[in-house]
Amino acid sequence: MPSYLSPGVYVEEVSSGSKPIEGVGTAVAAFVGFAAKGPLNEPVLVTNWTQYVENFGQFVDGAVLPHAVYGYFLNGGGTAYVVRVAGGPGQADHTELESSAVRTELPSRAEGKPLAIRALDGAAANGKPLSVEVQEPSEPGEDVFKLVVRSGSDEEVYDNVTTRRGPANVVTALRKSKWVVAEEVKGGALAVPERGQVVLDRPAPEHRPAKVEDYVGDADERTGFSGLEAIDDITMLCVPDLMTAYQAGTLDLDGVKAVQLAMIGHCELMSDRVAILDPPPGLRPQQVKEWRQVTTGYDSKYATLYWPWIKVPDPLSGKPVHIPPSGHVAGVWARNDATRGVHKAPANEVLRGVLELQSSLTRAEHDQLNPIGVNCLRFFPGQGIRIWGARTLSSDPEWRYLNVRRLFNYLEKSILGGTQWVVFEPNDEFLWSSAERIISMFLRRVWRTGALFGRTPEEAYYVKCDAENNPPENRDAGILTVDIGVAPVKPAEFVVFRLSQFAEGQELQE
Repeated sequence: MPSYLSPGVYVEEVSSGSKPIEGVGTAVAAFVGFAAKGPLNEPVLVTNWTQYVENFGQFVDGAVLPHAVYGYFLNGGGTAYVVRVAGGPGQADHTELESSAVRTELPSRAEGKPLAIRALDGAAANGKPLSVEVQEPSEPGEDVFKLVVRSGSDEEVYDNVTTRRGPANVVTALRKSKWVVAEEVKGGALAVPERGQVVLDRPAPEHRPAKVEDYVGDADERTGFSGLEAIDDITMLCVPDLMTAYQAGTLDLDGVKAVQLAMIGHCELMSDRVAILDPPPGLRPQQVKEWRQVTTGYDSKYATLYWPWIKVPDPLSGKPVHIPPSGHVAGVWARNDATRGVHKAPANEVLRGVLELQSSLTRAEHDQLNPIGVNCLRFFPGQGIRIWGARTLSSDPEWRYLNVRRLFNYLEKSILGGTQWVVFEPNDEFLWSSAERIISMFLRRVWRTGALFGRTPEEAYYVKCDAENNPPENRDAGILTVDIGVAPVKPAEFVVFRLSQFAEGQELQE
């Protein structure tokens, strides 16, 4: 309490101690795969396709990641973390050039280390000549110049770049390039290049065989998707390029299963995200049933499986390609959360940007797949291609539905984040009533959105925090217990209309 020494009027700002609980985000995807360029094993936040291209380049042969991320944003995704892993095309890194790479040193007009540039693997692989030209800048300066990168008739212009450190540094500027990468200078100054044009040699695309550890990585080293343990706001995990390695023959089905088991283990460890798994390509209904039940046998409330693969346009070749559906599905989840809420099952929703499905499906075949947790994609005349399933891979009926799992993830993370102020507060009746009150207020807001079942709040949820569940022995151990129960809404998965005939004038029976 402050000391007042002279007469007067004083104003104090007083905190009530308790804080209202705010809902956390529910639609943040993480993508792990191959890209044309960009940092290796470093999660990069992107919020649109343009940002992805700036960091990782355009579509490239031997990589599904660009298609998956593009489909994510096309279907309504808003935020994603992208992790580029080794084992695919474009092994060059913006931070360090490989010793085997074809590098070209630009002639310099001053002392210092010459500027070394190389063509990105797989970039602009269309037979067009690739060159770099140094020109006069629009704003003259002692070590300022303009750099023009050309691929045939297309060009990238980097004006008023410099060899000095800072945002205008030429090495930093070229990180946005789709075609070239510049060598970082370690020790010594970078020389100003001479005016003129240099033709670059294109390296042969590199395809180092992918390994299981490339995808899984290590949490301590912050590699693979294990490195995503340090990011709290991720709610979906997709590894679309797992099947790229399988198709290339560098990873067998045992390797695919090992990576997917690690994905499930990662999501169960974090307990706040769901793995969206892809099946192998080209499976027919009976084959995907065998993959689900016999080959893998996954049983987890933190994983889900979608089938079949989808056909999408490929800007690189101009021809359609088949890709796994996880990226597009993640975008639908995000769109569903934004328009309806996480409590609504992300099904009966249109998949945007999909030309057709790799496999068709009959009602009888769907009857075999839906009960075992295979979420099918189906075409309906006049309604397009839609997601027609919303189940997890859990054998526990309580966690059968995907929206229930994701709703609980949302509630748990929101309550956890909104009650941090409780830690180290006096464990007394005042704290119990405060904790019970703010959690009840939060659940009332959730109930009003339609996420909880019940005509009244009392039917939808309960919160208990009193002397009964906080006995003296628990208080002596520093434990505060709050019991919370909620009644989540379940999707109307099977809609039954009962039709019957009745004679004219016959009374209807209730």
